[in-house]
Amino acid sequence: MSDSAEIQPTGPVRGSVRPPGSKSITNRALICAALAQGRSTLRGALESDDTEVMIDGLRRLGLDVVIDSADCRIEVAGCGGRIPAQEATMFVGNSGTTVRFLTAMLTLGHGRYVLDGTPRMRERPIGDLVDGLNRLGASVRALGPNGCPPVEVLAQGLPGGVADVRGDVSSQFLSGLLMAAPYAMQPVELRVAGQLVSQPYVHMTLAVMNSFGVSVDAGDLSRFTIDNAHGYRGRDYAIEPDASAASYFFGAAAVTGGDVTVEGLSADALQGDVALVDVLERMGCLVERKTGAIRVVGRPLIGVEVDMNPISDTVQTLAAVALFAKGPTTITGVAHIRHKETDRIGAVVTELRKLGAEVEERADGLKITPPVAPESLHGCALDTYDDHRMAMSLSLVGLRVPAVWINDPGCTRKTYPRYFEDLEKLAATGRA
Repeated sequence: MSDSAEIQPTGPVRGSVRPPGSKSITNRALICAALAQGRSTLRGALESDDTEVMIDGLRRLGLDVVIDSADCRIEVAGCGGRIPAQEATMFVGNSGTTVRFLTAMLTLGHGRYVLDGTPRMRERPIGDLVDGLNRLGASVRALGPNGCPPVEVLAQGLPGGVADVRGDVSSQFLSGLLMAAPYAMQPVELRVAGQLVSQPYVHMTLAVMNSFGVSVDAGDLSRFTIDNAHGYRGRDYAIEPDASAASYFFGAAAVTGGDVTVEGLSADALQGDVALVDVLERMGCLVERKTGAIRVVGRPLIGVEVDMNPISDTVQTLAAVALFAKGPTTITGVAHIRHKETDRIGAVVTELRKLGAEVEERADGLKITPPVAPESLHGCALDTYDDHRMAMSLSLVGLRVPAVWINDPGCTRKTYPRYFEDLEKLAATGRA
């Protein structure tokens, strides 16, 4: 893909789209399938940078993983909780799910393992996960400054027991602990200290674990008890389309006054990010929730105030849509997204200001005050910070504002390699 891509303005877009499989579910299912007894088939699985580094890591641990790209299928021969390799060095790119889930899984092995990644990964703290695993008797070290990767695991099995886990940094730390816990030497109790961010992702983890045969006593998500009597069982597992990726097509309908249906998602999907349509509905869009599909019809938009903690991966999408609303939009509750692929609050503020928007940066979010006339926004080259969600969300602005260029569009390989092709197919319906 070229160094930059110009997004051509369009009229109201109309059509249906089915995004690729959920990255979040694919990587959770890969962990459960890898640890399971027996073979698993993951259908509708995502093939992208994030899932490829996860699969590469599993293969380096001696696991048999076969990809059928044409059929979006992954076959995994589970190890029954016994990791074959006694030594491995793994490159995880900038995949947060991969480094966090594999770090926890590796404590079940016997040997020395090292995980490393991109320069940005070496800036993303993992110390709270390391602390939680060590409280359960593991021997894990963050070798980088400030509790960041590389990570070293000296494993002799995971003893288990009780551990307190901070809830306000990343739900992926808790998810990694949960998925490894069924293979600890004794039952595991995890107690969440403080507010748990991104709770829908924890519900997702529990649902995937349950599908592979492990149930967790989760209560109100402040305390989790995981028995070690039963491990995962291999199975045939279908993966939903990615709801975070779907958000950009819902956003395209909202921005252009179009009519877009995303196939394969329902309001009761495992992924909490489908709730972005609830916010778009508050802003004025018509939302039709069907069995196996969600339709969004764009209408004149009004600004809203919304706590996006549960759906924080869609903050950038809503920020782009908010530029075309009447009145300000205030997003709160998302301080933790400063530790994602980039500081997503700071990056969004910087790029929206380039367009001529009035944006106030806050510690836990931002306030966007759109111009009275959207025509006063001006095109420019927008930076993406090697963050797939920056590239995809900012592309929505170009559907209305001429001369918007997205720098480094290829960064969408992380979760959606064909995003710009699919967006252009939809945008073309508004130019016909």
